[in-house]
Amino acid sequence: MDDEEDDELPAFSWPTRPEDQPPIIPVPNVEITPEWAWGGSTGKGVRVCIVDSGIEADHPMVGGMVRGGILVEKGPEGPIVREEPHDDLFGHATACAGIIHSLAPEAELYSARVLGQNLKGGGDALIAGVRWAIDQGMNIINLSLSTRKQEHVRALHDLADEAYFQNTVIVSSANNTPVYSYPWLFASVISVASHAEHDPFTFYYNPDPPVEFTAPGVDLELAWAGKSTAVGTGNSYATPHIAGIVALILGKHPELTPFQIKSVLYYTAKNVRQAQSRRIG
Repeated sequence: MDDEEDDELPAFSWPTRPEDQPPIIPVPNVEITPEWAWGGSTGKGVRVCIVDSGIEADHPMVGGMVRGGILVEKGPEGPIVREEPHDDLFGHATACAGIIHSLAPEAELYSARVLGQNLKGGGDALIAGVRWAIDQGMNIINLSLSTRKQEHVRALHDLADEAYFQNTVIVSSANNTPVYSYPWLFASVISVASHAEHDPFTFYYNPDPPVEFTAPGVDLELAWAGKSTAVGTGNSYATPHIAGIVALILGKHPELTPFQIKSVLYYTAKNVRQAQSRRIG
């Protein structure tokens, strides 16, 4: 194929000359196990943004790993974003941060506070928080919240796709009630619900969509505001378990894309590994 023919290719197509192919870093042809996926990893070098109620940075269960963040507040003409230190107005984000830190102790944490004292916040604030995290090039965005408002779906969908294409992994919790909300329903994110086991590394692949994975989320001891702890249940707390494991995977395999990360989570899910063992045995 000559240069003139290259110009006639449809958009997004590749020329067939081997020397013109984009470089690919293949996943090694090995068995994908937890040891291969994250063995020895601490999440070092991975940046995780928690879009939520604000992280209490000096909480002992967060380990001093908060590196920055923003406040998103309602303004007369839309959300106002201020990059400055802040506290947790409720405890919810600190709980998520504590879970991620317990799994990936050297992952760097960032906070986008979009929720108020009653854990309420507008969809515009959520969009602004996610927008900031994407613009900052975060490796992972933890979203233990969602919205049902249809007027925000298009903007969130576009942001989820943008994150996916720039290799930012969004981990998003399913609603705690049997309703559809966003962005966890988008295929470009990793969606999470709860199971009742407490081993933080035990998670399951869900073959019955739309939720993709379940992780510990029932009667958990959590970090909470005021340097306290609390016991809580919810998909909100299952989500940072998966975000923490993704941080470990990326700490060991930073070249993996969101598509590949989902595949690694699938192969390392407990029920998939059990099914493989039975087949081999």
